[in-house]
Amino acid sequence: MRKVFKLDEIDCAVCAGKLEDAIKKLDGVRNAKVNFLTQKLTLEADDEGFDSVLDAVVKLTAEIEPDCEILL
Repeated sequence: MRKVFKLDEIDCAVCAGKLEDAIKKLDGVRNAKVNFLTQKLTLEADDEGFDSVLDAVVKLTAEIEPDCEILL
C-alpha cells in the first residue's frame, strides 16, 4: 500500500532527508520519500501491517523533528 500524507512544520531539506532515512530503516517500510518543498511524506508498506508501520513513523517523526506533525 502506498499513501501520501501532508507534513506540518518540516524545517529544512536536511531535516527532511534525516527523517526520510530514518523512516526507511523501520521494519515493514518498503519505501519512503519526504519532500521538503511540497511538505509531503509518501509511505509504502505492506497492506496487512500498514497501520502499525504508520504508528511507528508518527512516533519516529516526533522524536526526530518534534515540531513536525504528520496530518492523517
